[in-house]
Amino acid sequence: MKMKITETVLRDAEQSLMATRMPISDFEGILDRMDQAGYYSIECWGGATFDACLRYLNEDPWERLRIIKKHMKKTKLQMLLRGQNLLGYHHYSDDTVRRFVRAAVENGMDIIRIFDALNDLRNIQTAVDACLEAGGHAQGTICYTISPIHNLEMYVSLAKEIEKMGCQSLCVKDMAGILSPKECFELVRELKRAVDLPIFVHTHATTGLGPMTYLKAAEAGADGIDTATACFSGGTSQPATEAMVYALSQMNYDCGVNTKILKEVNDYFEPVQKKFLENGTFDPYVLSTKTDALVYQIPGGMLSNLVAQLKAQNAIDRLDAVLEETPRVREDLGYPPLVTPMSQMVGVQATVNVLMGARYQNIGKEIKAYIRGEYGKAPGKINQELADKVLQGESVLTGRYAETLAPEFEDAKAALGNRARSDLDVLSYIVFPQQAEEYFEQRELKRALKVSYAIEEVQEG
Repeated sequence: MKMKITETVLRDAEQSLMATRMPISDFEGILDRMDQAGYYSIECWGGATFDACLRYLNEDPWERLRIIKKHMKKTKLQMLLRGQNLLGYHHYSDDTVRRFVRAAVENGMDIIRIFDALNDLRNIQTAVDACLEAGGHAQGTICYTISPIHNLEMYVSLAKEIEKMGCQSLCVKDMAGILSPKECFELVRELKRAVDLPIFVHTHATTGLGPMTYLKAAEAGADGIDTATACFSGGTSQPATEAMVYALSQMNYDCGVNTKILKEVNDYFEPVQKKFLENGTFDPYVLSTKTDALVYQIPGGMLSNLVAQLKAQNAIDRLDAVLEETPRVREDLGYPPLVTPMSQMVGVQATVNVLMGARYQNIGKEIKAYIRGEYGKAPGKINQELADKVLQGESVLTGRYAETLAPEFEDAKAALGNRARSDLDVLSYIVFPQQAEEYFEQRELKRALKVSYAIEEVQEG
């Protein structure tokens, strides 16, 4: 029996544990060995990496992708894409989505895991089509959550629609580590009966259920799981690659990996982890088991961001109150799954409610857009009082919001002028305008300094 292993240390593991602060200089040196390890794929891009490159690391995310691809001759590269949100926090035009997805494949991406935060599959269709047209592997995704309105029948129905779209595989994405072993076994078993697609299961170790859930996924016939190298595993990250391979191998599963190289990979990342622990970026708080997540359903990346935000406001003592407020906000919004961008939106609103001492005294613009229908169809009924406060007599959008958006590329290209060195710069600007402009300024400053140094060397010579 085969079990495919997707290694997450370069994306979800570091995003969940330390808010995506690892520059490429911290891991380029191990990429060649990782390529020899036998992973099915390495998740290395998408999610929050694009934003973090521009906002915190002063890196070109496209160049980061190309560098990784240069070292990966055997192993598939994988990314996480938020459907019509791409890698940002609101919907973009169909033209932008098509251009972005095509550029991702052209610059080295192999597998694109595509999801919509509301499981509104209308919002992944354009990205799926663009991925297939570009020659990429489109992996359709079900965001797993627990609520009075989410059930096995709903998930099976979503899987059938994903298969009809033409996706080549299906992922069950459990952002908060709340998928229990029993529920996982039943879900994977029913999905295998309902569709012919390979089934991949993604979970987190947040609640302590992760390793058990993966073993039951294997027993139910799952084709692949997501894991993280040991020193970047556990807590809000994924279960450890080495431990899962060890356990599964004893159960006669062939994971296809070289365990000696897995040790080399972990040995390489241990001093990297230590560096971020020492500078406070990697907070040990996120490594402990949080069974309260079975109630709050807060995913790893969201929790690490909440901790960082409250620390920045000297309000870390209010964390428990924010965690308690989060499911109340989620219920008010019709039980959206807590995955980006909804997790950030719900988390920020819960934080504002707590810090201001009054619920919805200040409503975020993204929450308002969600209530107006700009993110898609809410899974359940939105609190009527909250909806009335936002809509003020306006009607909710029932169609697909992206269809109301004009193409953005040419206007963005004109606005940037010669600051854009390529169409990739234009795409970066569309998704993150402020962060991209700041990066372009820093890049130009670096170029000018290099020219100045070169002139000085010639003059001195």
